[in-house]
Amino acid sequence: MKTLLLSTSKHFLIAVVYGTLGVCITALGFGVWFLNSRPDLDIWHTTDLQHRFTRQSEVRDFAGYLALEAALKQEIGTRIYAKTAGLDSPVNRYVKGSLSAPSHWSQDWNWSYEWPNADADYGVLLLHGMSDSPYALSNLAEDLKPNAHVLGLRLPGHGTLPSGLVRLEWQDMSAAVAIAIRHLKAVLGERPLYIVGFSTGAALALHHELERIGAGKTPDSEAMVFLSPAIGLAPVARGAYWQARLGEWLGLEKLAWNALGSEYDPFKYVSFAVNAGDVVYRLAQENQRQLQLLSPSQKALLPTLLTFQSMADDTVSSRAVVESLYLKLTESRHQLVLYDVNRSPINQPLTQWDPRPELERLYRSPGMQVRVGVVQNRTLVDGSHPLSVEFKPLVPQGEAIPLSQSWPMNVYSLSHVALPFSKSDSLYGQGVVPHKDRIQIGAAASRGERGIFAVSADEMLRQKWNPFYEFQLSIINDLFNDPLRSSEVGKAP
Repeated sequence: MKTLLLSTSKHFLIAVVYGTLGVCITALGFGVWFLNSRPDLDIWHTTDLQHRFTRQSEVRDFAGYLALEAALKQEIGTRIYAKTAGLDSPVNRYVKGSLSAPSHWSQDWNWSYEWPNADADYGVLLLHGMSDSPYALSNLAEDLKPNAHVLGLRLPGHGTLPSGLVRLEWQDMSAAVAIAIRHLKAVLGERPLYIVGFSTGAALALHHELERIGAGKTPDSEAMVFLSPAIGLAPVARGAYWQARLGEWLGLEKLAWNALGSEYDPFKYVSFAVNAGDVVYRLAQENQRQLQLLSPSQKALLPTLLTFQSMADDTVSSRAVVESLYLKLTESRHQLVLYDVNRSPINQPLTQWDPRPELERLYRSPGMQVRVGVVQNRTLVDGSHPLSVEFKPLVPQGEAIPLSQSWPMNVYSLSHVALPFSKSDSLYGQGVVPHKDRIQIGAAASRGERGIFAVSADEMLRQKWNPFYEFQLSIINDLFNDPLRSSEVGKAP
Protein backbone atom coordinates (compact mmCIF):
# COMPACT_ATOMS: atom_id res chain seq x y z
CA MET A 1 0.00 0.00 0.00
CA LYS A 2 2.81 2.35 0.90
CA THR A 3 4.56 1.62 -2.40
CA LEU A 4 1.32 2.33 -4.30
CA LEU A 5 0.88 5.66 -2.51
CA LEU A 6 4.47 6.68 -3.25
CA SER A 7 4.10 5.70 -6.90
CA THR A 8 0.78 7.56 -7.22
CA SER A 9 2.21 10.67 -5.53
CA LYS A 10 5.23 10.59 -7.81
CA HIS A 11 3.13 10.40 -10.96
CA PHE A 12 0.80 13.13 -9.66
CA LEU A 13 3.76 15.41 -8.93
CA ILE A 14 5.20 14.79 -12.40
CA ALA A 15 1.81 15.59 -13.95
CA VAL A 16 1.59 18.84 -11.96
CA VAL A 17 5.11 19.87 -12.98
CA TYR A 18 4.52 19.16 -16.67
CA GLY A 19 1.09 20.78 -16.51
CA THR A 20 2.49 23.93 -14.93
CA LEU A 21 5.32 23.98 -17.45
CA GLY A 22 2.83 23.66 -20.29
CA VAL A 23 0.72 26.53 -18.96
CA CYS A 24 3.82 28.74 -18.59
CA ILE A 25 5.01 27.96 -22.13
CA THR A 26 1.54 28.63 -23.52
CA ALA A 27 1.28 31.92 -21.63
CA LEU A 28 4.77 32.93 -22.77
CA GLY A 29 3.94 32.05 -26.37
CA PHE A 30 0.71 34.05 -26.23
CA GLY A 31 2.58 37.01 -24.71
CA VAL A 32 5.21 36.93 -27.45
CA TRP A 33 2.51 36.66 -30.13
CA PHE A 34 0.55 39.56 -28.64
CA LEU A 35 3.58 41.86 -28.34
CA ASN A 36 4.76 41.01 -31.84
CA SER A 37 1.31 41.58 -33.39
CA ARG A 38 1.53 45.32 -32.80
CA PRO A 39 2.05 47.80 -35.69
CA ASP A 40 5.32 47.64 -37.60
CA LEU A 41 8.27 49.64 -36.33
CA ASP A 42 9.08 52.95 -38.01
CA ILE A 43 12.51 54.40 -38.78
CA TRP A 44 12.50 56.38 -35.53
CA HIS A 45 12.29 53.03 -33.72
CA THR A 46 15.03 51.27 -35.68
CA THR A 47 17.60 53.95 -36.55
CA ASP A 48 20.76 53.75 -34.45
CA LEU A 49 22.24 57.25 -34.35
CA GLN A 50 26.00 57.29 -34.84
CA HIS A 51 26.63 60.51 -32.91
CA ARG A 52 24.90 59.48 -29.71
CA PHE A 53 26.76 60.17 -26.48
CA THR A 54 28.00 57.34 -24.27
CA ARG A 55 30.40 57.37 -21.35
CA GLN A 56 33.04 56.07 -23.76
CA SER A 57 32.61 59.07 -26.09
CA GLU A 58 35.61 61.33 -26.54
CA VAL A 59 33.78 64.26 -24.94
CA ARG A 60 35.44 65.90 -21.98
CA ASP A 61 33.59 69.21 -21.56
CA PHE A 62 30.21 70.80 -22.14
CA ALA A 63 31.36 72.50 -25.35
CA GLY A 64 32.19 69.06 -26.72
CA TYR A 65 28.80 67.77 -25.61
CA LEU A 66 27.06 70.60 -27.49
CA ALA A 67 29.18 69.89 -30.57
CA LEU A 68 28.07 66.25 -30.48
CA GLU A 69 24.45 67.43 -30.21
CA ALA A 70 24.92 69.58 -33.32
CA ALA A 71 26.17 66.50 -35.17
CA LEU A 72 23.16 64.55 -33.90
CA LYS A 73 20.77 67.21 -35.14
CA GLN A 74 22.35 67.12 -38.60
CA GLU A 75 22.26 63.31 -38.65
CA ILE A 76 18.54 63.28 -37.80
CA GLY A 77 17.89 65.76 -40.60
CA THR A 78 19.63 63.48 -43.09
CA ARG A 79 18.46 60.08 -41.91
CA ILE A 80 14.93 60.88 -40.68
CA TYR A 81 13.43 64.16 -41.90
CA ALA A 82 14.67 63.66 -45.45
CA LYS A 83 12.83 60.31 -45.55
CA THR A 84 9.58 61.51 -43.95
CA ALA A 85 9.06 64.50 -46.25
CA GLY A 86 6.36 62.71 -48.23
CA LEU A 87 4.44 61.27 -45.27
CA ASP A 88 0.86 62.39 -44.80
CA SER A 89 0.95 62.64 -41.00
CA PRO A 90 -0.27 65.99 -39.64
CA VAL A 91 0.61 65.22 -35.99
CA ASN A 92 3.97 63.45 -36.28
CA ARG A 93 6.93 65.28 -34.75
CA TYR A 94 9.23 63.71 -37.36
CA VAL A 95 7.37 65.31 -40.27
CA LYS A 96 8.38 68.89 -40.98
CA GLY A 97 5.49 71.33 -40.82
CA SER A 98 3.19 68.98 -38.89
CA LEU A 99 1.21 70.22 -35.89
CA SER A 100 3.74 68.48 -33.64
CA ALA A 101 6.88 69.81 -35.31
CA PRO A 102 9.20 71.34 -32.66
CA SER A 103 9.90 74.22 -35.06
CA HIS A 104 6.51 75.74 -34.14
CA TRP A 105 7.96 76.73 -30.77
CA SER A 106 10.25 79.74 -30.33
CA GLN A 107 12.90 77.34 -29.02
CA ASP A 108 13.47 73.69 -29.88
CA TRP A 109 13.43 72.27 -26.36
CA ASN A 110 14.74 68.89 -27.50
CA TRP A 111 18.31 70.13 -27.08
CA SER A 112 20.49 71.36 -24.24
CA TYR A 113 20.47 75.09 -23.60
CA GLU A 114 22.32 77.54 -21.36
CA TRP A 115 21.11 81.00 -20.33
CA PRO A 116 24.04 83.01 -18.93
CA ASN A 117 23.24 85.72 -16.41
CA ALA A 118 26.03 88.07 -15.36
CA ASP A 119 24.02 89.16 -12.32
CA ALA A 120 22.99 85.67 -11.27
CA ASP A 121 22.96 84.93 -7.55
CA TYR A 122 23.27 81.22 -8.19
CA GLY A 123 23.28 78.55 -10.90
CA VAL A 124 20.61 75.96 -11.64
CA LEU A 125 21.03 72.65 -13.46
CA LEU A 126 17.76 71.21 -14.74
CA LEU A 127 17.56 67.43 -15.33
CA HIS A 128 14.50 66.01 -17.07
CA GLY A 129 12.99 62.54 -16.81
CA MET A 130 13.08 59.33 -18.83
CA SER A 131 11.68 59.69 -22.39
CA ASP A 132 11.36 63.47 -21.84
CA SER A 133 13.43 66.39 -23.08
CA PRO A 134 14.60 69.67 -21.50
CA TYR A 135 11.06 70.96 -22.13
CA ALA A 136 9.94 69.05 -19.02
CA LEU A 137 11.45 71.75 -16.78
CA SER A 138 11.03 74.72 -19.12
CA ASN A 139 8.43 76.40 -16.90
CA LEU A 140 10.85 76.44 -13.97
CA ALA A 141 13.67 77.59 -16.24
CA GLU A 142 11.66 80.65 -17.29
CA ASP A 143 10.65 81.43 -13.71
CA LEU A 144 14.15 81.05 -12.24
CA LYS A 145 16.18 82.85 -14.92
CA PRO A 146 15.87 86.40 -13.46
CA ASN A 147 18.10 85.34 -10.56
CA ALA A 148 19.97 82.37 -11.97
CA HIS A 149 22.45 81.12 -14.54
CA VAL A 150 20.34 78.32 -16.02
CA LEU A 151 21.50 75.19 -17.80
CA GLY A 152 18.98 72.66 -19.11
CA LEU A 153 20.71 69.41 -20.01
CA ARG A 154 19.45 67.02 -22.66
CA LEU A 155 20.20 63.59 -21.27
CA PRO A 156 21.74 61.06 -23.69
CA GLY A 157 19.20 59.11 -25.73
CA HIS A 158 16.56 61.83 -25.37
CA GLY A 159 15.17 64.57 -27.58
CA THR A 160 16.16 62.68 -30.73
CA LEU A 161 14.54 59.31 -31.58
CA PRO A 162 12.80 56.74 -29.36
CA SER A 163 15.45 54.27 -30.55
CA GLY A 164 17.90 56.20 -28.38
CA LEU A 165 16.48 54.42 -25.31
CA VAL A 166 16.97 50.87 -26.62
CA ARG A 167 20.69 50.64 -25.79
CA LEU A 168 20.90 53.42 -23.21
CA GLU A 169 22.61 52.77 -19.85
CA TRP A 170 22.24 54.88 -16.73
CA GLN A 171 26.00 55.34 -16.59
CA ASP A 172 25.81 57.24 -19.91
CA MET A 173 23.36 59.72 -18.42
CA SER A 174 25.39 60.00 -15.24
CA ALA A 175 28.52 60.86 -17.26
CA ALA A 176 26.63 63.65 -19.07
CA VAL A 177 25.39 65.05 -15.74
CA ALA A 178 28.97 65.13 -14.42
CA ILE A 179 30.09 67.09 -17.51
CA ALA A 180 27.32 69.66 -17.05
CA ILE A 181 28.08 70.07 -13.34
CA ARG A 182 31.81 70.59 -13.96
CA HIS A 183 30.95 73.26 -16.52
CA LEU A 184 28.54 75.09 -14.21
CA LYS A 185 30.94 74.95 -11.25
CA ALA A 186 33.65 76.55 -13.38
CA VAL A 187 31.28 79.29 -14.58
CA LEU A 188 29.78 80.05 -11.18
CA GLY A 189 32.96 80.24 -9.17
CA GLU A 190 31.97 80.82 -5.53
CA ARG A 191 28.26 81.18 -6.25
CA PRO A 192 26.08 78.22 -5.18
CA LEU A 193 24.81 75.55 -7.56
CA TYR A 194 21.31 74.10 -7.23
CA ILE A 195 20.01 71.06 -9.08
CA VAL A 196 16.39 70.48 -10.02
CA GLY A 197 15.60 66.93 -11.09
CA PHE A 198 12.35 65.50 -12.41
CA SER A 199 11.77 61.74 -12.09
CA THR A 200 14.89 60.01 -13.50
CA GLY A 201 16.67 63.38 -13.45
CA ALA A 202 16.23 63.44 -9.67
CA ALA A 203 17.70 59.94 -9.36
CA LEU A 204 20.71 61.04 -11.44
CA ALA A 205 21.26 64.12 -9.27
CA LEU A 206 21.07 62.01 -6.12
CA HIS A 207 23.49 59.46 -7.57
CA HIS A 208 26.02 62.17 -8.44
CA GLU A 209 26.14 63.48 -4.88
CA LEU A 210 26.03 60.05 -3.23
CA GLU A 211 28.99 58.97 -5.33
CA ARG A 212 31.00 62.06 -4.40
CA ILE A 213 30.28 61.70 -0.68
CA GLY A 214 31.03 57.99 -0.79
CA ALA A 215 34.40 58.80 -2.38
CA GLY A 216 35.26 61.26 0.41
CA LYS A 217 34.53 64.39 -1.65
CA THR A 218 32.29 67.34 -0.86
CA PRO A 219 28.95 67.69 -2.68
CA ASP A 220 28.83 69.85 -5.79
CA SER A 221 25.43 71.38 -5.04
CA GLU A 222 24.07 73.53 -2.24
CA ALA A 223 20.60 71.96 -2.43
CA MET A 224 18.56 69.72 -4.71
CA VAL A 225 14.89 69.94 -5.65
CA PHE A 226 13.18 66.72 -6.69
CA LEU A 227 9.87 66.49 -8.55
CA SER A 228 8.30 63.00 -8.67
CA PRO A 229 11.73 61.43 -8.04
CA ALA A 230 12.48 57.89 -9.22
CA ILE A 231 13.59 56.59 -5.83
CA GLY A 232 11.90 53.24 -6.30
CA LEU A 233 9.88 51.38 -8.91
CA ALA A 234 7.61 48.36 -8.72
CA PRO A 235 9.61 45.07 -8.85
CA VAL A 236 7.79 44.21 -12.08
CA ALA A 237 10.05 46.80 -13.75
CA ARG A 238 12.89 44.28 -13.46
CA GLY A 239 11.05 42.05 -15.92
CA ALA A 240 11.77 44.58 -18.64
CA TYR A 241 15.30 43.18 -18.93
CA TRP A 242 14.05 39.68 -19.72
CA GLN A 243 11.47 40.89 -22.22
CA ALA A 244 14.19 42.72 -24.13
CA ARG A 245 16.56 39.72 -23.98
CA LEU A 246 13.81 37.39 -25.19
CA GLY A 247 13.23 39.67 -28.17
CA GLU A 248 16.95 39.52 -29.00
CA TRP A 249 17.06 35.72 -28.75
CA LEU A 250 14.00 35.30 -30.97
CA GLY A 251 14.96 38.07 -33.38
CA LEU A 252 11.70 39.94 -32.68
CA GLU A 253 12.45 43.67 -32.53
CA LYS A 254 8.97 44.63 -31.30
CA LEU A 255 9.59 42.91 -27.98
CA ALA A 256 12.07 45.68 -27.19
CA TRP A 257 9.11 48.06 -26.77
CA ASN A 258 6.53 48.47 -24.04
CA ALA A 259 4.59 51.01 -26.06
CA LEU A 260 4.44 51.80 -29.76
CA GLY A 261 2.39 54.88 -30.53
CA SER A 262 1.98 57.85 -32.79
CA GLU A 263 4.72 60.37 -32.02
CA TYR A 264 2.35 63.31 -31.56
CA ASP A 265 4.30 64.92 -28.66
CA PRO A 266 7.03 67.31 -29.90
CA PHE A 267 9.14 67.03 -26.75
CA LYS A 268 8.49 63.58 -25.32
CA TYR A 269 8.61 60.07 -26.78
CA VAL A 270 5.25 58.33 -27.00
CA SER A 271 6.93 55.01 -27.83
CA PHE A 272 8.73 53.57 -24.80
CA ALA A 273 11.54 51.01 -24.96
CA VAL A 274 11.50 48.32 -22.27
CA ASN A 275 15.19 49.00 -21.67
CA ALA A 276 14.27 52.46 -20.41
CA GLY A 277 12.32 50.99 -17.51
CA ASP A 278 15.19 48.66 -16.69
CA VAL A 279 17.64 51.58 -16.73
CA VAL A 280 15.60 53.51 -14.16
CA TYR A 281 15.21 50.38 -12.02
CA ARG A 282 18.97 49.75 -12.00
CA LEU A 283 19.74 53.39 -11.19
CA ALA A 284 17.27 53.37 -8.28
CA GLN A 285 18.81 50.14 -6.95
CA GLU A 286 22.31 51.63 -7.17
CA ASN A 287 21.20 54.72 -5.24
CA GLN A 288 19.73 52.52 -2.49
CA ARG A 289 22.99 50.60 -2.26
CA GLN A 290 25.05 53.76 -1.97
CA LEU A 291 22.69 55.36 0.54
CA GLN A 292 22.88 52.32 2.79
CA LEU A 293 26.69 52.50 2.79
CA LEU A 294 26.80 56.08 4.08
CA SER A 295 27.63 56.65 7.72
CA PRO A 296 25.59 59.19 9.76
CA SER A 297 28.38 61.75 9.34
CA GLN A 298 28.38 61.20 5.59
CA LYS A 299 24.60 61.59 5.39
CA ALA A 300 25.01 64.93 7.13
CA LEU A 301 27.03 66.09 4.09
CA LEU A 302 24.12 65.59 1.70
CA PRO A 303 22.86 68.81 0.12
CA THR A 304 19.51 70.00 1.45
CA LEU A 305 16.74 67.99 -0.24
CA LEU A 306 13.36 69.48 -1.11
CA THR A 307 10.96 67.02 -2.73
CA PHE A 308 7.48 67.37 -4.20
CA GLN A 309 5.59 64.12 -4.67
CA SER A 310 2.00 63.24 -5.53
CA MET A 311 0.56 60.54 -3.31
CA ALA A 312 -1.05 59.15 -6.47
CA ASP A 313 1.79 58.27 -8.86
CA ASP A 314 1.50 55.46 -11.39
CA THR A 315 5.11 55.77 -12.64
CA VAL A 316 7.31 55.79 -9.54
CA SER A 317 6.69 54.57 -6.00
CA SER A 318 5.45 57.31 -3.66
CA ARG A 319 6.08 54.92 -0.78
CA ALA A 320 9.74 54.58 -1.76
CA VAL A 321 10.18 58.38 -1.65
CA VAL A 322 9.04 58.36 1.99
CA GLU A 323 10.42 55.04 3.16
CA SER A 324 13.61 54.61 1.12
CA LEU A 325 14.80 58.23 1.15
CA TYR A 326 13.24 60.54 3.72
CA LEU A 327 13.06 58.03 6.56
CA LYS A 328 16.80 57.53 6.08
CA LEU A 329 17.58 61.26 6.56
CA THR A 330 18.15 62.64 10.04
CA GLU A 331 18.15 66.42 9.70
CA SER A 332 15.18 68.79 9.77
CA ARG A 333 16.64 70.95 6.99
CA HIS A 334 15.30 68.44 4.46
CA GLN A 335 11.65 68.75 3.44
CA LEU A 336 9.05 66.57 1.75
CA VAL A 337 5.89 68.09 0.30
CA LEU A 338 3.16 65.58 -0.55
CA TYR A 339 0.14 66.30 -2.73
CA ASP A 340 -2.94 64.48 -1.46
CA VAL A 341 -5.82 63.50 -3.76
CA ASN A 342 -8.89 65.72 -4.13
CA ARG A 343 -11.24 64.53 -1.39
CA SER A 344 -14.36 66.23 -2.65
CA PRO A 345 -17.78 64.70 -1.81
CA ILE A 346 -18.11 63.48 -5.41
CA ASN A 347 -14.61 62.04 -5.81
CA GLN A 348 -14.44 60.16 -2.53
CA PRO A 349 -17.10 57.51 -3.30
CA LEU A 350 -15.70 56.91 -6.80
CA THR A 351 -12.07 56.17 -5.91
CA GLN A 352 -11.00 52.51 -5.88
CA TRP A 353 -8.23 52.96 -3.35
CA ASP A 354 -6.80 55.64 -1.08
CA PRO A 355 -3.00 56.11 -1.26
CA ARG A 356 -2.81 58.19 1.93
CA PRO A 357 -3.21 55.64 4.78
CA GLU A 358 -0.12 53.63 3.73
CA LEU A 359 2.01 56.75 3.36
CA GLU A 360 0.69 58.39 6.52
CA ARG A 361 1.87 55.49 8.66
CA LEU A 362 5.36 56.14 7.33
CA TYR A 363 5.62 59.92 7.48
CA ARG A 364 4.04 60.06 10.95
CA SER A 365 6.30 57.32 12.31
CA PRO A 366 8.74 58.18 15.16
CA GLY A 367 11.68 57.67 12.82
CA MET A 368 10.70 60.59 10.58
CA GLN A 369 13.01 63.47 11.50
CA VAL A 370 12.70 65.67 8.40
CA ARG A 371 9.90 68.16 7.75
CA VAL A 372 6.83 66.76 6.02
CA GLY A 373 3.84 68.73 4.80
CA VAL A 374 0.72 67.83 2.84
CA VAL A 375 -1.28 69.89 0.35
CA GLN A 376 -4.81 68.75 1.12
CA ASN A 377 -8.46 69.77 0.99
CA ARG A 378 -9.57 72.20 3.66
CA THR A 379 -11.98 70.51 6.05
CA LEU A 380 -14.91 72.71 6.98
CA VAL A 381 -16.66 72.77 10.35
CA ASP A 382 -19.39 70.50 9.02
CA GLY A 383 -16.77 67.96 7.93
CA SER A 384 -17.16 68.52 4.18
CA HIS A 385 -14.20 68.78 1.80
CA PRO A 386 -14.49 71.66 -0.70
CA LEU A 387 -12.18 72.22 -3.67
CA SER A 388 -10.11 74.79 -1.71
CA VAL A 389 -6.82 73.49 -0.28
CA GLU A 390 -4.37 74.12 2.53
CA PHE A 391 -0.75 73.26 3.26
CA LYS A 392 -0.56 71.29 6.49
CA PRO A 393 2.88 70.84 8.12
CA LEU A 394 2.74 67.44 9.80
CA VAL A 395 6.30 66.74 10.93
CA PRO A 396 6.82 68.77 13.00
CA GLN A 397 3.17 69.54 13.65
CA GLY A 398 2.16 73.03 12.53
CA GLU A 399 -0.80 75.20 11.74
CA ALA A 400 -2.48 74.70 8.39
CA ILE A 401 -1.88 77.46 5.83
CA PRO A 402 -4.74 78.20 3.39
CA LEU A 403 -3.54 78.42 -0.21
CA SER A 404 -4.86 80.71 -2.90
CA GLN A 405 -4.98 77.80 -5.38
CA SER A 406 -7.73 75.18 -5.37
CA TRP A 407 -8.53 71.92 -7.13
CA PRO A 408 -9.81 72.49 -10.67
CA MET A 409 -13.27 71.13 -11.34
CA ASN A 410 -13.26 67.43 -12.35
CA VAL A 411 -9.61 66.86 -11.31
CA TYR A 412 -9.35 64.14 -8.67
CA SER A 413 -5.55 63.95 -8.27
CA LEU A 414 -2.22 65.03 -9.67
CA SER A 415 -0.11 62.62 -11.70
CA HIS A 416 3.55 61.78 -12.07
CA VAL A 417 3.92 64.04 -15.11
CA ALA A 418 1.91 67.03 -13.85
CA LEU A 419 4.21 68.51 -11.21
CA PRO A 420 6.64 70.54 -13.41
CA PHE A 421 3.97 72.34 -15.48
CA SER A 422 1.80 75.36 -14.77
CA LYS A 423 -1.71 75.85 -16.08
CA SER A 424 -0.38 78.39 -18.60
CA ASP A 425 2.06 75.97 -20.23
CA SER A 426 1.45 76.22 -23.98
CA LEU A 427 1.73 72.45 -24.59
CA TYR A 428 0.46 70.69 -21.47
CA GLY A 429 -1.50 73.49 -19.80
CA GLN A 430 -5.15 74.33 -20.05
CA GLY A 431 -7.04 77.48 -20.86
CA VAL A 432 -4.21 79.01 -22.88
CA VAL A 433 -4.67 80.95 -26.11
CA PRO A 434 -5.44 78.44 -28.90
CA HIS A 435 -2.76 77.82 -31.53
CA LYS A 436 -4.20 76.75 -34.85
CA ASP A 437 -0.78 75.72 -36.18
CA ARG A 438 0.44 73.44 -33.38
CA ILE A 439 -0.79 70.74 -31.03
CA GLN A 440 -1.94 71.52 -27.48
CA ILE A 441 -1.96 68.27 -25.54
CA GLY A 442 -3.20 69.59 -22.20
CA ALA A 443 -6.31 71.15 -23.71
CA ALA A 444 -7.36 67.98 -25.55
CA ALA A 445 -10.55 66.35 -24.30
CA SER A 446 -11.79 64.46 -27.33
CA ARG A 447 -14.81 62.23 -26.84
CA GLY A 448 -16.35 59.55 -29.03
CA GLU A 449 -16.56 55.79 -29.43
CA ARG A 450 -13.84 53.69 -27.81
CA GLY A 451 -11.21 51.98 -29.94
CA ILE A 452 -11.13 54.52 -32.76
CA PHE A 453 -8.82 57.23 -31.42
CA ALA A 454 -5.03 56.83 -31.70
CA VAL A 455 -4.43 58.22 -28.19
CA SER A 456 -5.60 56.01 -25.33
CA ALA A 457 -8.27 57.32 -22.99
CA ASP A 458 -5.95 56.76 -20.02
CA GLU A 459 -3.31 59.01 -21.55
CA MET A 460 -5.79 61.66 -22.68
CA LEU A 461 -7.37 61.92 -19.22
CA ARG A 462 -4.07 61.94 -17.31
CA GLN A 463 -3.56 65.24 -15.50
CA LYS A 464 -0.82 67.16 -17.36
CA TRP A 465 -0.37 70.33 -15.29
CA ASN A 466 -0.06 71.29 -11.64
CA PRO A 467 -2.74 73.59 -10.18
CA PHE A 468 -0.39 74.21 -7.23
CA TYR A 469 2.57 75.19 -9.37
CA GLU A 470 2.76 78.75 -7.93
CA PHE A 471 2.84 77.41 -4.37
CA GLN A 472 5.56 74.95 -5.40
CA LEU A 473 7.58 77.72 -7.06
CA SER A 474 7.36 79.91 -3.96
CA ILE A 475 8.92 77.18 -1.81
CA ILE A 476 11.70 76.63 -4.34
CA ASN A 477 12.42 80.37 -4.49
CA ASP A 478 12.56 80.55 -0.70
CA LEU A 479 15.21 77.84 -0.69
CA PHE A 480 17.29 79.25 -3.55
CA ASN A 481 17.16 82.90 -2.52
CA ASP A 482 17.95 82.34 1.14
CA PRO A 483 19.18 78.82 1.95
CA LEU A 484 19.78 79.76 5.60
CA ARG A 485 16.06 80.42 5.97
CA SER A 486 15.04 77.19 4.26
CA SER A 487 13.59 75.92 7.56
CA GLU A 488 10.79 78.46 7.08
CA VAL A 489 9.55 77.17 3.76
CA GLY A 490 5.91 76.37 3.44
CA LYS A 491 4.53 79.90 3.51
CA ALA A 492 1.57 80.68 1.31
CA PRO A 493 2.56 82.61 -1.84
